[in-house]
Amino acid sequence: MRSVAAALIVVAGGAIAAGISTRRSGVAAGEAEPLVATVRAAVVNARETVRRRVRQRREIAVPAATFRAGSSAGAAPARGPVWGFSAATDPSADSAQPRLAGARGFVPALEGIRGLAAVGVLTTHVAFVTRSSTGSPVKRLFGRLDLAVAVFFAKSGFLLWRAHAAHARRDEPATARPTREYLRSRLVRIMPAYAVLVAAAMLVLEQNHVNGPASWIANLTLTQIYTSNFLVAGLTHAWSLAVEMAYYLVFPLLWTAMKELRGGAARWRIPAIAAFGASGLVFPLIPWHALGLLPAGLNVQILPPSFAAWFAAGMLLAELATAPPGTLARMCRDQLSKWGWWVAGSATLLATTVPAWFSEGFIHPGPIEFAARTGLAGTMAFLVLAPVVLAPEGTRFPVLESAPLQKVGTWSYGIFLWHQLVLIGAFPLTRTQLWDRRMGVIWPVTVAGSLAAGSASYRWLEQPARRALERR
Repeated sequence: MRSVAAALIVVAGGAIAAGISTRRSGVAAGEAEPLVATVRAAVVNARETVRRRVRQRREIAVPAATFRAGSSAGAAPARGPVWGFSAATDPSADSAQPRLAGARGFVPALEGIRGLAAVGVLTTHVAFVTRSSTGSPVKRLFGRLDLAVAVFFAKSGFLLWRAHAAHARRDEPATARPTREYLRSRLVRIMPAYAVLVAAAMLVLEQNHVNGPASWIANLTLTQIYTSNFLVAGLTHAWSLAVEMAYYLVFPLLWTAMKELRGGAARWRIPAIAAFGASGLVFPLIPWHALGLLPAGLNVQILPPSFAAWFAAGMLLAELATAPPGTLARMCRDQLSKWGWWVAGSATLLATTVPAWFSEGFIHPGPIEFAARTGLAGTMAFLVLAPVVLAPEGTRFPVLESAPLQKVGTWSYGIFLWHQLVLIGAFPLTRTQLWDRRMGVIWPVTVAGSLAAGSASYRWLEQPARRALERR
């Protein structure tokens, strides 16, 4: 548009110069008329070009009701539902479309959120063993910060699904990443540090010395949630890691099943993922034990299908982040809009602490209550992550991107792994009895010890193991 405007200015300037030159040289008016007519025609053409460009840009700015059939030039638009999210399937369809922050590469603000989520899970565990998770609004909030696990799951869903969402938007065949390479990367990232944690918990904690080979194998293979007696001191929090590993194994099946939903058909990916997430809210409502479909001692509420909504929240964000910006992306453009999203996410979390609606503390909820809590937690995770990944590329989040939170985020896996052992050690260190109401004493010691353990785990265990295994 700038080049067209410049051409218009040049043509207009030429017309003025021609008129001046004609007057000065005394050329007859009849001889100058062809030159003037030519200049006028050029001016009219330039004006029409400018108007046409303006109309095109206005059409791009308004969400269209069609998706592009593919990435090839001249492809006819495919009519279909837009679902209110984006205007096209090809993220490179027009250079005027701003790229979203989560469309590719490392997103520093997500690292900060992950660090906060790790501290949130730690806080709930401290509140539980100090009897500070019930009785008041603040304590009830302490007792529900473990729902930050939903943020972990949604973040994993987002990062692992993003490449395949972009692949489908570009109308490329097959899948974006070889399954074998992907599974190897997950095992290299998760298992070395976790295996060391299992050995430490089993050998260091005296109460675990009664555990036999079956318990060792179940915990080392992250299959303990499929047994009736999986609680092991120092490893009770690993149920969420077992769920996450199950989804790591399932993701290749999901993206293979959806590989044909690309190009024009990519518009169906969002409803398909939404249906997958909704299945996680239905699963715990089914009376599996009464129907004789699951063993009596198996806890349905820690089985992987019960958490589909949490992973689906991240998968939906991956689809939105790799598509041309739509309605939700426009709601994230303003710097202040992020606070609206985060306030809504906080309200969703606070809703799970209302005693009239949900049980307090670590009481085993009924199926309906569990499904409602899981749905609210998945919504909270979506609202927390959306303003980060759907913001325009280059948007800054000073607090989340600050050096301290980046460090905590980098160490978050180690913090999560080791905080239970640190918490157990905090009681004798502070001369506190288990269940004493001294959260103000136990919490800072546990946080400090977990940060140290997470830093050491990252530097001396996770990174060396990853480099060694990747070389092989």
